[in-house]
Amino acid sequence: MSLLPSLCGSWKLGRKDFTGCASQLPQQDYESLLERCLRDGCLFEDKSFPATLRSIGSGALLGKLPRRLQWRRPPELHSNPQFYSAKARRLDLCQGLVGDCWFLAALEALTLHQDILSRVVPLNQSFTEKYAGIFQFWFWHFGKWVPVVVDDRLPVNEAGQLVFVSSTYKNLFWGALLEKAYAKLSGSYEDLQRGQVSEALVDFTGGVTVTIKLAEAPDNLWDILTQATYSRTLIGCQTHSGKERVLENGLVDGHAYTLTGIRKVTSKHGPEYLVKLRNPWGKVEWKGDWSDSSRTWELLSPKEKILLLRKEDDGEFWMSLRDFKAHFMLLVICKLSPGLLSQEVGQKWSYTMLEGRWEKGTTAGGQMKSPQDTFWKNPQFLLSVWRPQEGRKLQGPCSILVSLLQKPRHRHRNQQPHLAIGFYLFRVGGRLAPAASHGVPSPYPAFLFLMNKAWPQALGDHLDCPSLLPLQSYDDQRRLPPEFFWKNAPLSWPEEFLREKEVSRELWLEPGRYLIVPCTSEARQESAFVLRVFSRKHVFYEIGRRSNVIFSKEIVDQNEGQDEFFAKLFEKHPEINAVQLQKVLNHMPWSARRVEIYGSEKEDFCQFARLRRVGLGSTQPHFSLEACQGILALLDLNASGTVSIQEFRDLWKQLMLYQEVFHKQDTNQSGSLNWAQLRAAMREAGIVLGDDVCQLMLIRYGGPDLQMDFVSFVHLMLRVENMEDVFQNLTQDGKGIYLQKPEEILKAIQVSLQGLAADLMVFPSGVFSDIVANFTIIIFIISSIRITIFM
Repeated sequence: MSLLPSLCGSWKLGRKDFTGCASQLPQQDYESLLERCLRDGCLFEDKSFPATLRSIGSGALLGKLPRRLQWRRPPELHSNPQFYSAKARRLDLCQGLVGDCWFLAALEALTLHQDILSRVVPLNQSFTEKYAGIFQFWFWHFGKWVPVVVDDRLPVNEAGQLVFVSSTYKNLFWGALLEKAYAKLSGSYEDLQRGQVSEALVDFTGGVTVTIKLAEAPDNLWDILTQATYSRTLIGCQTHSGKERVLENGLVDGHAYTLTGIRKVTSKHGPEYLVKLRNPWGKVEWKGDWSDSSRTWELLSPKEKILLLRKEDDGEFWMSLRDFKAHFMLLVICKLSPGLLSQEVGQKWSYTMLEGRWEKGTTAGGQMKSPQDTFWKNPQFLLSVWRPQEGRKLQGPCSILVSLLQKPRHRHRNQQPHLAIGFYLFRVGGRLAPAASHGVPSPYPAFLFLMNKAWPQALGDHLDCPSLLPLQSYDDQRRLPPEFFWKNAPLSWPEEFLREKEVSRELWLEPGRYLIVPCTSEARQESAFVLRVFSRKHVFYEIGRRSNVIFSKEIVDQNEGQDEFFAKLFEKHPEINAVQLQKVLNHMPWSARRVEIYGSEKEDFCQFARLRRVGLGSTQPHFSLEACQGILALLDLNASGTVSIQEFRDLWKQLMLYQEVFHKQDTNQSGSLNWAQLRAAMREAGIVLGDDVCQLMLIRYGGPDLQMDFVSFVHLMLRVENMEDVFQNLTQDGKGIYLQKPEEILKAIQVSLQGLAADLMVFPSGVFSDIVANFTIIIFIISSIRITIFM
């Protein structure tokens, strides 16, 4: 793979809109197609992306294909195909014949945030319920969430092995189907052969990417990585561009990787700063210091070594920050909220998104070169910036993030390479007078600003902002003339024009009025683009056209409070053990149905919350150390005795769900559930139990009065969900587990029942029989299980 030097529909919760887009993709209504296939008893075949070589492409990829390429559906490839499993090991995808390591590196970063993943990959799809051979995925494409529908026919070789993306769990197919959907969006599989990690990260999230050249990395790179890792960000990186080849040190040139973690450790020689990376191939690892076989691990304490070192050829490895900067070229951070680098806490962000176009002869003016150039013909956007109400007392500049994305110029993304793009920023006039004075200090008042009597009503409470004055619509004659650019030097300009899908820059600006001019490196180059501005408060619109003023919209980040809490928690404790988990859970205000965390820490794990609604009654639940050990045993996928921030995020979301259903069924606010309430709560959480099994659960996990408190409910729910996933991983036909030898039983427990095995290690020996009984009960839950042993 070589790394490059990206329609229709939008998406909102509870609403789908298929209007107002270019006709690059066919308008396929997933629900209608699904219902038609179910009604007719047939499997969907996507004629717009057929199971033929046309969908593969017409380039070098054809020469890599096996001689007898076939197209098969997952039920034809495995007796128990699964679309997705939340309990499967993360980073389980492996690159196939397509040179799309940039896509895989971004996708594996996405798997570390299941809530973001579920927006791209609807996880309720399956090969059993309402299966019709049709699947749907969502991508953020230039301001809109685009639905992409595909059938599930996948290219395989004669042995039935997937030739493109596959999973280490041979019965999981979400990755292969997502790659197919992205290939359809891009034009073909061939069009995935080259790309940048940043492209896929934006398409998966709609976030803004920041690219850091590691050769010129700032001194505070570790601080940036720390904040990024503990915030809602996706991180990828790239080695030096060129032909893809494996180097003697184990790294791959011209290749993309996922950054999966960081860790500061203390060696015998002092502190060491380590980064954890994964090769999308699922193999081929770094061979230098801190690699799996390196002797540098002996410099650590036995505890840290056991915690961090995993000697597996799975493509994941550690290396020092020093070596990372020396051997990698680019670090790409995709921010889901703009405040990553600004360090501003507790304030809301707003954004505006506008579309524009460079047209030959009219608006394709190129970059600034000389007073005689055509730069002034480029689209011009006026930006008014001011401090929000809550920040009026603060002095200093305001943080502004500007993102410029160029749209694809061809249905096939690699048919026409990206143009080299960038943008300039100019100050327009001095500090603005209050709107009430109706005065507009500006060097060009005659062609810049006109008042409109209707503006005071339209602006409402924005009129008290000294940097905002209303502007009328403009035609081409009202654009800033060449003289303005001759006499005014830009405040910000492209250090170099980049041939990338997105270029972005964080700026610090005093309140006032500014002009943003996006352009290509050369005049007369045509393309459409999207320009986004993020700030605390602003107004942004294009001048020189009859366009309406668009006020910024507030970014609603439901995770802002908890992200701050997680970041503070994991900065001090990169991995949480059972004792620390107990402190966290017992300091949480469970009496609130929903909590918003804010403020500073009094203790390491003590955060206070603003309560919104009454939730689990008046009794604060108490999580015992044994309960927390049991929770860790079920979540600890790498058997380290701790959980990472990603695992804790998933646990948090599960706890919020359990709290919601528990509160709903605890109608008398007693803090406990009886038999009928327990059955209803589990049903609402997606688990259906028979009356006898539910009674057994109440006996096993409830108190002497056959009432179950919230802590026991959490423990039960986690165990049931874990055992159900264990069964799905072990069964071949969805009906039973068949083990041929006693050794196979031990192997199955060792490999697939890690949570149960960990239970046996962390609980006192006297509880051993209780654990075995519990396992028997859980197996009984899945009433269709049959275990047959052939001696």
